[in-house]
Amino acid sequence: MAHEDYKNVHAEGIPPSALNLSQESNTTPMKSLIPKLLFVGLMLAATSLVATAKDEVPYSEGPVCELSYIKIKAGMFDAYMSWLANDWKKLNEEYKKAGIILDAQVYATRARNPHEADLILCVTYKNMAALDNMDARTAAIDAKFWGTRQKANEASIDREKMREVLGSELVQELVLK
Repeated sequence: MAHEDYKNVHAEGIPPSALNLSQESNTTPMKSLIPKLLFVGLMLAATSLVATAKDEVPYSEGPVCELSYIKIKAGMFDAYMSWLANDWKKLNEEYKKAGIILDAQVYATRARNPHEADLILCVTYKNMAALDNMDARTAAIDAKFWGTRQKANEASIDREKMREVLGSELVQELVLK
């Protein structure tokens, strides 16, 4: 190896001991460097894989539920349950057939005070993205079920005689790994 080559290699941070500078050897310095560089590369790759595994969260995002909190008005429990068992259930079955929702359930609660819900309606979606463009995706089913938007609004007003919607929220299941 020429003296200039030695200076260039040493200037790049490769210690002289890493090179075979013997003139008697048939092995060029590059041939002895390749396995060492491969080893260093593999070690770096292994280190990054370990770091990635440590950064992974111990859960995955699961289905999303829209919870509606309902306060039933006095003497209207059976009437409201009848509406749920008929119209609400049929509408949600159509959404389910169309792949818009996964499921719909009704849960009874024991209100701790007069201002808390009696029922919780739960509509389950595959994920948060399933909520995108909901109006456009449900428009045909809604038109078939309710007729016009005006009729849908009138039906909503009629239900106000039976119940009050206290609010709603979205919750997402975190599936533990």
